[in-house]
Amino acid sequence: MDVQVGSVVTYVDSMRVPCHALVQRVWPREGGKPSLNVVFVSGDANRSDSYGRQVEHATSVPHKDDQAAPGGYWFE
Repeated sequence: MDVQVGSVVTYVDSMRVPCHALVQRVWPREGGKPSLNVVFVSGDANRSDSYGRQVEHATSVPHKDDQAAPGGYWFE
């Protein structure tokens, strides 16, 4: 899959909860998968307003192959 703006990927947040995310920006990386800026619907049911569940953003998110931590990464 060639990741580009508008692609849908799986983002795993810092609490290790996966969700679908929309790619807003692709940060190319020579010799590996790019880092991404993504937007996603909050997994926290308490984060809602008159529009529904709030959206959250994550920036410079590395691919799972490049992340040693158990969360804060994306994959296809």
